[in-house]
Amino acid sequence: MTNSQDVDGSRALRRCRGRRPWVGWASAVMFFSGAFVTSCLADERLEATYIPGLYSHDSVMINGPQCLGLQEGGVQFGSAECSPDVHTNYLDVLRQWRAKRRFYIGYDGSRYDMPALQWTQSSFIQPQAMVEDRYLYDSTNNRYTIDRYLDDVNRRYGGIDSILLWPVYPNLGIDNRNQLDMIRAMPGGVAGVKAMIAEFHHRGIRVLFPMNMWDQGTRPPGEPWPAAIAELMKEIGADGVNGDTQHGVPPAFPAAADRIGHPLAYQPEESFSDEGVAWNILSWWEEDPKTYAQFVPKVYRYKWLETRHMANVSDRLSRDHIDDLQAAFFNGIGWESWENVWGIWNGITPRDGEATRRMATLERGIAKFLVSPEWEPFYPMRRFGVFASRWPAGNAVVWTIVNRNEYSVSGRQMTVPFHEGERYFDLYHGAELQGEHEKSGLTLSFPLEAHGFGAIIEMPGDPDATIVALMQKMKAMTAEPLAQLSDQWQPLPQHMTDIPLTKTSQVIPGGMVEIPAGEFDFSVQGLEIEGDDSIGLDIAYPWEDSARRFHEHKIRINRFYIDRYPVTNAQYKRFIDTTRYRPKDDLNYLKDWINGSYPQGWDAKPVTWVSLEDARAYATWAGKRLPHEWEWQYAAQGTDHRSYPWGNDWNAGAVPIPDKGRELRGPDDVSAHPDGASPFGVMDLVGNVWQWTDEYVDEHTRAAILRGGSYYQPQGSIWYFPQGYRNDQHGKLLLMAPSKDRAATLGFRCVEDAGQ
Repeated sequence: MTNSQDVDGSRALRRCRGRRPWVGWASAVMFFSGAFVTSCLADERLEATYIPGLYSHDSVMINGPQCLGLQEGGVQFGSAECSPDVHTNYLDVLRQWRAKRRFYIGYDGSRYDMPALQWTQSSFIQPQAMVEDRYLYDSTNNRYTIDRYLDDVNRRYGGIDSILLWPVYPNLGIDNRNQLDMIRAMPGGVAGVKAMIAEFHHRGIRVLFPMNMWDQGTRPPGEPWPAAIAELMKEIGADGVNGDTQHGVPPAFPAAADRIGHPLAYQPEESFSDEGVAWNILSWWEEDPKTYAQFVPKVYRYKWLETRHMANVSDRLSRDHIDDLQAAFFNGIGWESWENVWGIWNGITPRDGEATRRMATLERGIAKFLVSPEWEPFYPMRRFGVFASRWPAGNAVVWTIVNRNEYSVSGRQMTVPFHEGERYFDLYHGAELQGEHEKSGLTLSFPLEAHGFGAIIEMPGDPDATIVALMQKMKAMTAEPLAQLSDQWQPLPQHMTDIPLTKTSQVIPGGMVEIPAGEFDFSVQGLEIEGDDSIGLDIAYPWEDSARRFHEHKIRINRFYIDRYPVTNAQYKRFIDTTRYRPKDDLNYLKDWINGSYPQGWDAKPVTWVSLEDARAYATWAGKRLPHEWEWQYAAQGTDHRSYPWGNDWNAGAVPIPDKGRELRGPDDVSAHPDGASPFGVMDLVGNVWQWTDEYVDEHTRAAILRGGSYYQPQGSIWYFPQGYRNDQHGKLLLMAPSKDRAATLGFRCVEDAGQ
């Protein structure tokens, strides 16, 4: 008969057998000799006592000792005293686990030694920035404004160490340009991007771009993706690549960059296998915000496996970032200061901005300590809710400290072994500490703000010039408590760009349809993939006090005329021939034309590869204007709230056949689908090409509302620019510059005012 202890032992044995080493004949010998099983069972006993869940491969977080948190006993909460050997045993378990994991995966840390990649180990503050951000590019004067962007982040939160520039999603997939084409479409093309990156480098900032490996439905790159990405990054001088949605970047990607002599730092978004820490020398620590809010900090798994590994805590939609910053500071890693989230401005509050400045200033000043292989998380502290990591380097030691309590804690904070001649300095406040001699050692006293930060350094003799300068800077910086700064978050106000009225006509112009005056129940929603129903998402109409996804408003619409069809290639060529119009930013302008004219047989197809500015220029020449979105929808929907221009049921014959390939065939003629007529007789509203309407602007973002959808439907991912065929849906295209805004599936039609 098997007793309960035997059953438990069998279960443990099965768990151990499931942990087969990844590589190495020596590991196999250890496993099959039984030594591995014996060691594993011992590890599990330690794990159950000190670090529950340590040996799980499903989490990137390592728990601290259980005695550090609140303890529940009966109906009361309280603290439990950690016994003197808890910290020692905890570190023993962690170190044993690390040694075994490195052995099992055949760990090779040589990539961290490469001179070209040393910058990663002090890249503490990294924003993800949309290239459409108006602080990065001035669309009025057609120039990159890197100094403006960097001066702003320096002023608000102390600056950055690297930047992830994002030119792809959510616009990717509006046509068949792939992720690399979207970089090439930026103002100035490849040469312009290269010069822009050089400006960042001049200011000491490293530059990363994303790779979206879900992008398998647009134009193929013509060679393997690892090579294609590495070659473009070398050409523009980029320093790294973020692996969007990737659970680890495969080693083929850094290998491709190494082969062409341009090593790149790869940074996956998601968690990855332990082996990947050898070549994924950067990562995001991206968790549910509740994780960072937990009272006892977590140890980041990959930082523990390789203390030179740099992670950036990423919590994009939170409006309070103290938990994120404390998680980063405790682990000696960085923060993703992401504010422009797909065109939604989630700005850092003054309090969080100052906390970022202080944390980053300290981390930059003690960077050489924060890669210490002798890192000790959860160094014993005297006060409940105060947590510290110890970082020895050379003959000095630094502690990074966080106060997780909602109240300030002053006085006796920590006890250290007494060493004759050692001096202690409060780096956060820029002051020397004298300490109090006790039997157990030297006790240090200093203040910690509520949800605040602290840093202590121990060293023999006088501090060097670097530490003196850091202390002077921090003393001035911390004179004002964080609590005195505002933590109130506010959305950015947004406004619609004015569209001047045209001259009125009492006669219906040729090629146009009269739309009668009327009361219109304007109901529409934005199709953004992310953002839920957050304030600041989508747009704010003139009658709304903030941007939001869902909109409904009764509008009195005056009589107007609208083009029966979208503007065609033939019509647009007459405009060019008459005016000799040529935009200042002509990259990708009329890209599908050949030698100044459209392809043979394309005269009745809608003109595409025209920017919002190009469309406005045509409309002005024609004595017209672009439609407001509600005018477009009224012309498409009438007054019966129909789902599509022709009725409430989808009619595949009323639109072009979708193109689901990777090379575009081109749109249909504008008159090819008469069944698609609206109640007023307006044609080709849906499913052929998107159509420009209104523009919306806030301090950081410009965006245009597109209507009608297009014939192009890239396959293989949910992340492509979503189609909007229904009358109650609109697309939002982030605007940067005409070169990037133009698309193969985007045209326009015009309206003219009719008066009363």
